[in-house]
Amino acid sequence: MASNNWWQHAVVYQVYPRSYQDSNGDGIGDLNGLRSRLAYIKKLGADVIWLNPIYESPDKDNGYDISNYRKINPMYGTMQDFDELLDEAHNKGLKILMDLVVNHTSDQAEWFKESRKSTDNKFRDYYIWRDPKNNREPNNWGSYFSGPAWKYDEKTKQYYLHLFEEGQPDLNWENPAVRESVWDIMRFWLDKGVDGFRMDVINLISKPAGLPDAPTPDNAVYGDVQAVVADGHRLNEFLKEMNKKVLSKYDIMTVGEMPGSTPEDVINYTGFDSHELNMVFQFEHVSLSPNPNKRLGKWNDQPVKLVELKHALSRWQKALDGKAWNSLYWNNHDQPRAVSRFAADDPKYRVTAAKMLATTLHMLQGTPYVYEGEELGMTNAHYKQLSQYEDVEAINAYKELVEEEKLVDGKTMLRYLANMSRDNARTPMQWDASANAGFTNGEPWFALNSNYPEINAKDELADPDSVFYYYQKLISLRHQNDIVVYGNYEELDPEDNEVFAYRRNYKGQTLLVINNFTNQNIERDYGQETYDKLLLGNYENSNTKIFKPYESRIYLKKA
Repeated sequence: MASNNWWQHAVVYQVYPRSYQDSNGDGIGDLNGLRSRLAYIKKLGADVIWLNPIYESPDKDNGYDISNYRKINPMYGTMQDFDELLDEAHNKGLKILMDLVVNHTSDQAEWFKESRKSTDNKFRDYYIWRDPKNNREPNNWGSYFSGPAWKYDEKTKQYYLHLFEEGQPDLNWENPAVRESVWDIMRFWLDKGVDGFRMDVINLISKPAGLPDAPTPDNAVYGDVQAVVADGHRLNEFLKEMNKKVLSKYDIMTVGEMPGSTPEDVINYTGFDSHELNMVFQFEHVSLSPNPNKRLGKWNDQPVKLVELKHALSRWQKALDGKAWNSLYWNNHDQPRAVSRFAADDPKYRVTAAKMLATTLHMLQGTPYVYEGEELGMTNAHYKQLSQYEDVEAINAYKELVEEEKLVDGKTMLRYLANMSRDNARTPMQWDASANAGFTNGEPWFALNSNYPEINAKDELADPDSVFYYYQKLISLRHQNDIVVYGNYEELDPEDNEVFAYRRNYKGQTLLVINNFTNQNIERDYGQETYDKLLLGNYENSNTKIFKPYESRIYLKKA
């Protein structure tokens, strides 16, 4: 077990900048707004702040389409504002993790503007251009955001590849000049003093040789690009080069977003001796209960079965133990709110369930990530009309699945979006019960969740029994007990569909974690009465075999 890496002990707090805190009244969260809230993040106990992209961008995909990697998007502030944020964060003992988006750029990036001028431009090979095939796209790949993954360019009579929005052309990592340009961007930010990178869809950078057609599930119009692009044949090579030329020169933290990767893949990329990345974001535990109609994919409103969730999390805990490092998360900017998804969104038990979910995750082995508002138990927004949505993925999915292919009716699709849309995570932060929840004194860029008068930071900070203070206690347990960081993982009763219980063992000590995922009283005996201490629970006076609705307990047996 590799030890004494600061990122193994750390807890990360993710900030979606445009929704966190506005400082100038334009309705958009910004860097100075975030700077004014650093004390709040420090109070929670987090060690690292991960910032979603703040670079210059035309904003076709909320900043994940970058036009200039060395400039701050003016809606967030200036480079001076960033430097002041970084300095103040460091002075408070907080580190800053940047979002590195280098599978693709914006079509407004200078590289791409040059690339599309002519077929012999020196930047042409920075992107993936191909001739038409039978007067249409070069292959059958579908975009992650619906439609084809190719865009025809009238000027040069070729198509360019975009795995995501058509304004996000994919970089050609086969070109060494592209890689060197990326290394330069990384050095620019690391030399400023940032503490690492979250790397967007980094396992998609190595495209298959020859760009072959992808399988088409259920007679879909376009092929499943994930099946042929993820974890490409040169990915290890590219990541090792990145580490050798850049990452190894700095004491930083790296996490790669890797949709579709298996534990075996990830041990390759993040193994303690692999010299590539520190950890990855995998999606298995948040990709459960897919729609029976495979064409609809994640769009569904079926509750997740606890047995499936346990199996997914346990698989990664056991596979990586002693070999690599897990990242632990329920929520982020791409996922619906966990308390709505995994705990039936029951208002009566929202606070208790939020604490239970936090306990389940934070006592596992790995680095926990807390997404803004998660520490308050924020919920899905439950929009009812398509006009209320902002996210390009949700809008495109509705257009394709309802209007074009008629695979599902509009009412059902709206129900699916209310359950799974990324917009659920992107509503502004709920600071207090005043107008616009204290987020802005202008017109918010995106509508607030209507429940902010009941769920907000001001009220939680005034309540010692709040979700916020429970998260604070969990983070403190991790910081104070090596068993939480390094203990191995032992699954208990994997087929129990009501309780998620497990043990952690380290240097003769044992941690017992018990979580009731139901809204009923249930009885379980894991030998909890033989343990020395109840470290934390979300009910008072609970020391019996009866577990109340959404009850969590953490026991410690000393060496």
